Amino acid sequence: MLSRTAKGLVAPRLLRRYAPVFAALSDETRLTLLAKLSDGVPCSIARLGDGLEISRQAITKHLHVLENAGIVRRETAGRECLFELDARPLEEARDYLSRVASQWDQALARLKKFVE
Repeated sequence: MLSRTAKGLVAPRLLRRYAPVFAALSDETRLTLLAKLSDGVPCSIARLGDGLEISRQAITKHLHVLENAGIVRRETAGRECLFELDARPLEEARDYLSRVASQWDQALARLKKFVE
């Protein structure tokens, strides 16, 4: 079965591509940071920390995870690092999930037809 599915949506190259994005999205703090960046305006760590009860070091670690997943970009402006959202990996992950959902819908339709 693995050889049959390795060509589809569970192909190792796809899993390696999307796993870091899904892992980065699995944390409430990181989702909060992404929400703050969703307006398209680059933000400093200090500004991203407004309203959060965690240290700047913790915010930096979360931003590092998001950056490694390709979801945020860092830009240096003088002594300050600004972070901005890159929605492309999120859009690609959404498209991947849509394809998985479609496969499940097709499989369930086949099962329903078989049972009936």
